[in-house]
Amino acid sequence: MRRNSVVMLVVILTVTAMLVVGRRMARQSGAGLAPDAQALPTEVKGAQAPDFQLVSLSDPGGKLVKLSDYRGKGVLLNFWATWCEPCKVEMPWFVEFQKKYADQGLVVLGVAQDDSSKDAIMKFARDMGVNYQVLQGKNAVGDAYAVQGLPTTVYIGRDGKIIDRVVGLVSKSEIEDNIKLALASKDVTKDTK
Repeated sequence: MRRNSVVMLVVILTVTAMLVVGRRMARQSGAGLAPDAQALPTEVKGAQAPDFQLVSLSDPGGKLVKLSDYRGKGVLLNFWATWCEPCKVEMPWFVEFQKKYADQGLVVLGVAQDDSSKDAIMKFARDMGVNYQVLQGKNAVGDAYAVQGLPTTVYIGRDGKIIDRVVGLVSKSEIEDNIKLALASKDVTKDTK
C-alpha cells in the first residue's frame, strides 16, 4: 500500500514538472505585443484582437509582421508547435483554405510556439507544405491570446474583432465555417465615414 502511494506521488510530481517545463519551453520570452495591446477578456468573441509584432520565419530577412497590417482581411491565426500531433492534422487544411480563400481576403498566420531553431521550424513547415506566413511566437503574444494549449486557432474578422477562439483540433468543416464568418465580417477599411 505504501509503495503504491510513493509511486502515485512520483507520477504526480513528474506530470506537474513536465507541465511547468513544457509551458516554459513552448513559449518564447520577450516582447511581441504592440505598445497598446492588451490581453483578451474572458469572453473573446467580439473583442478587438490584440495587435502584435513578430518576426516572420518565412521571410529570409526576418521581416516584422504586425496583425494590424492585415486589417480589412479575414485572419486565421494559428498557434502551433512542431511536436504537436493535432497541429500536424490541421496544417494541410490551412494550406488548402489559404489557396481556396486567398483571393477573397483570407490570411493564414502560423505562430510557432516551441523552442526549435528557425531552420528546424521552417524545415517542418516546408515538409508540411505550408504556404502561409510562419511567425516566431513570443511569450507576450501567447499570453495576450490566452493560449493554454496547442493548437489554438483564433479567427479574426476584417474589422479586427475576434470571431472565435478554438483550443484543440476541430473538424475541417468547423474551421471552414469560421473562415467564412471572418470573411463575411464588415471591412472597416472601406468605410468612408
